[in-house]
Amino acid sequence: MTAPRQPRRPVPGPARPTARPARPARPSRPPHPPRQRTTGRPLRLGSPKPRLRLIGAGLTLAMLAFTVRLLQVQALDAGSYAARANLNRYIPVTLAAERGTITDRGGVDLATTVDAYDITADPGLLTPERLKAPGGPRQAAELLAPVLRESADSLEQKLTANPKSRYVVLARQQTPQVWNQIRELKKKAAAKAPRKKGLHLLSGIGREAHSKRVYPNGDLAAGLLGFVNADGQGGGGLEAQLNKELAGKNGKRVYAQSGGRQVPTGDVKEQAAVPGSDVELTIDRDIQWAAQNAIAEQVRKSQADRGYVVVQDTRTGEILAMANAPGYNPNDLAHADRSAMGNPALMDAYEPGSTSKVMTMAAVLEEGVATPDTHVEVPNRLVRAEHSFADDIDHPTWHLTLNGVLAKSSNLGTILASEQLGKTRERANEVLYSYLHKFGLGKPTGLGFPGETPGILVPPAKWSATQPYTVPFGQGLSLNAVQAASVYSTIANGGERIQPSLVRGSKGPDGRFEPAPAPSRTRVISEKTAKELTAMLESVVDDREGTGVKAAIPGYRVAGKTGTANRVDPRTGRYHGYTASFAGFAPADQPRLTVYCAIQNPTSGSYFGGQICGPVYRQVMEFALKTLQVPPTGGEAPRLPVSYD
Repeated sequence: MTAPRQPRRPVPGPARPTARPARPARPSRPPHPPRQRTTGRPLRLGSPKPRLRLIGAGLTLAMLAFTVRLLQVQALDAGSYAARANLNRYIPVTLAAERGTITDRGGVDLATTVDAYDITADPGLLTPERLKAPGGPRQAAELLAPVLRESADSLEQKLTANPKSRYVVLARQQTPQVWNQIRELKKKAAAKAPRKKGLHLLSGIGREAHSKRVYPNGDLAAGLLGFVNADGQGGGGLEAQLNKELAGKNGKRVYAQSGGRQVPTGDVKEQAAVPGSDVELTIDRDIQWAAQNAIAEQVRKSQADRGYVVVQDTRTGEILAMANAPGYNPNDLAHADRSAMGNPALMDAYEPGSTSKVMTMAAVLEEGVATPDTHVEVPNRLVRAEHSFADDIDHPTWHLTLNGVLAKSSNLGTILASEQLGKTRERANEVLYSYLHKFGLGKPTGLGFPGETPGILVPPAKWSATQPYTVPFGQGLSLNAVQAASVYSTIANGGERIQPSLVRGSKGPDGRFEPAPAPSRTRVISEKTAKELTAMLESVVDDREGTGVKAAIPGYRVAGKTGTANRVDPRTGRYHGYTASFAGFAPADQPRLTVYCAIQNPTSGSYFGGQICGPVYRQVMEFALKTLQVPPTGGEAPRLPVSYD
């Protein structure tokens, strides 16, 4: 029996599309070009390997560039980049060496140093970009100007002249009080500045411990000591001459900074400064004071251009005083008279006049052509080289001894004596020149002082027609005051010239005293001639007919000579006015000190050397003898004859 058939299940037909909501119409687009139907092979995707290789090569090149740059920065150029970093991070500061002290022979300070500061700035920290505020340097300058006593414009110029600079000095040698005021301003500026900036208007303003040169005695020996300039270097006098010895050697300090402040834990490298040596002079402060007061007073009374006094130890050649008038105060250079800032006692060259006659007499005695008793007939006028020569006063024919020629300071008698030095005038000139040169004229004194003049002493072959007759009595040649003093010290020392000296020695940082080299000695004339000259010079002061009676000192034997010379005006080069002078030593029989005084162009009262320089000589010599406790010898002067019948 067959089973009944099952009915067939209906097979679903294809689904009908359901209705969709209408879409908004799209903007029309340009029709695409008709696609080309591919025929033949089916479409395949491109291989990714070329692209990967290209990307890999690019990354490799980039990494290689980074690697090369890294090697350049960290290996090849590491030093230069580190230097640039250090330039911004590390600040170098000079540690100024303490300048040595200058003292007199007794250790009294004549020039010393005190604490002071150089006010500095780091312009790189004050730029508008760093401060994030315009006009920063100007505002900083306006804050500092009243304290530093400088204009705001000049300070702004220093701060902006080189913005890339990390160091500039705004003011030198300021007192600690000035720095305290700046420090208070910095605190106020820091309090007002926003903390996020880290900088303020006075960021980078700092100080350097420095020193300020001080002269405790004011104008005392200013022409000799000189001064120190704004850079702390010797600007004149012994300060300049001995600058290397006095200045020492500066040190250096380098520290890390950030935001204008030192990093407390940062690196600090320091090279200590080496202080300068202390210098001890031959000068005696008390004798210097007496000489300076005496010459200043006489210059004022005489209404003269200037004057100088030199005091020398005849036994050693040491200069005990070198005074000039007018002077200046090296503590206040801003108000100093520039014409008075030198040392005229060494820098002025002038014709000495009759004080120079002692060298002519030395030559005559040493050559043996005359003695102190030799008779010299002196007329009222003497004609030589078509010129008529005369003494300072009209007189009848004098009958003088050679001693009398010197005592009465006769120009004509000196000419007649000098003519005996050679059989011809030319030979006499050569002999006289040789003695003048041996006495130290026409060459440096040996002091090595800045600006020192050697004087003028030309060889006889270049003398004019009148110089053979003017040079013997001190016209037609020139010298300085120290050379003139040295001439008389040579006679006082028995005819041996000792080179003048100003420095006794120095004491270095180790505290050891190093004496100065011994001065050179030169025999100029014999002891016999020196003694004869000394006796003749005593007649100038002791005899009633002598021209130097105002230089006499009660109880002491004094040997000296007056001088009154026609003066060459340095402005016109012509003779105008006079040079008055006096030179001498005491005690005459046991010489200890030489004093020389000269006054240029006295215009009030007398212009004769014996009248205005004789009293200065007496005042200074008397004070110096008492200061050094030199007793009178008690001996009697020889009283050589001045004239003959």
